[in-house]
Amino acid sequence: MNKRTFGQTGRKAGEIGLGCWQLGGADWGALGDDQADAILDAAADAGTTFFDTADVYGDGRSEELIGKFLRRRKGDFFFATKLGRRGDIYPDGYTWDAVSRATEDSLRRLGVEALDLTQLHCIPEAVLRAGEIFDWLRRLQEQGKIRNFGASVETVEEGLLCLGQPGLASLQVIFNIFRQKPAIELFPAALAKRVAVIVRVPLASGLLGGRMTRETVFPEKDHRNYNRDGQFFNVGETFCGLPFGEGIRLVERLDSLKPADISLPRMALRYILDHEAVSVVIPGASKPQQARENACASNLPPLPPALHRELRDFYTNEVAGLIRGPY
Repeated sequence: MNKRTFGQTGRKAGEIGLGCWQLGGADWGALGDDQADAILDAAADAGTTFFDTADVYGDGRSEELIGKFLRRRKGDFFFATKLGRRGDIYPDGYTWDAVSRATEDSLRRLGVEALDLTQLHCIPEAVLRAGEIFDWLRRLQEQGKIRNFGASVETVEEGLLCLGQPGLASLQVIFNIFRQKPAIELFPAALAKRVAVIVRVPLASGLLGGRMTRETVFPEKDHRNYNRDGQFFNVGETFCGLPFGEGIRLVERLDSLKPADISLPRMALRYILDHEAVSVVIPGASKPQQARENACASNLPPLPPALHRELRDFYTNEVAGLIRGPY
C-alpha cells in the first residue's frame, strides 16, 4: 500500500482507506459484528491504515466496533470520525456543550485519549459561515481531545468556505468519475493550502463496482433504497445524485472506455488517486474480499493521459447534466 502525507499534519496514511458507514449495521443493510471485524482485519492486512467513521453511523456502533479493533490490533492506524448529524445537534442545536459532549462520546466509544481527526459532518452552511464552531474545534484541540479537525462537505462552495479557517487539516468530499467538479474548482485551492483531501463515495454507492443491474434490489433499510431520490438526506450521497437507471446506463457506457486489463472499480479508484490533491480514498466494503480488492488499486500505474481526457469528456457531455442535489 502506497502512503501519502496527510496535509499539514505530517502523518502518512495508506492512500486507500476504509469508509466505515456500513459498520453501523444500518443504511447499507444488516452487518453482524463478526463480519465487521473480518472487514476491518482484511483492510488492515491489505495495508489500509486510514479508517473513517462518524458518531451517527449505527448510533455509535461503527465507532464501538473500531474501538474493539484498536484494542486487539497494533499498528500505525489513523482514525477519523465526524460529528454534527446526530438528532440532538442537527440541524440547529450547535453549541459548545453539544460539540464537546459529542467529542467525549466518540472518545469513549473508540477508547482513545485523543481523536486523530474529527470532522464536521455535512452541517448546515449557515453554521459554517458563522464560524464559531471552528473556534470550538480549536478549543478541543487545545484541550488535547482532538489532534486535528476538518470538515466533510456537500458542495464546492462549502469546501472553499472551510478552507478559509485557520488550522483546518482536511476536507472530505464526494469525488469520482461521475462527480468531477471538485477537481476543477476545489482541489487546486486545497493543494495550495496543504489541506488534505479525503474522497468519499468513490464508487458511487456501488454503481462503479460494475455488478449492479436495473433489476438489483436493495434491503428496505439500505439508503440505496430509501434515499434514492433524496427523501431523507442529500441525494448526492446516494448514487452521487444520479437516477439509478441512468447510473446503470452510464456504467455500461464506461465499459466501452475501460481498458481490457483493468476492472471497473479498480479503474475508478485509480482515476481518483491520479489527482495530486487527494490524500486518501475511503471506499466502503460489506465483505472482507471487497476491502482487499479495493486496496489493490494502490499498486496500479496511473491511467494514461488519453483515458483521463476521455473520462473528462464523458463527464462533461454525458454525466454532469444528470446530477441532482447540491454539488
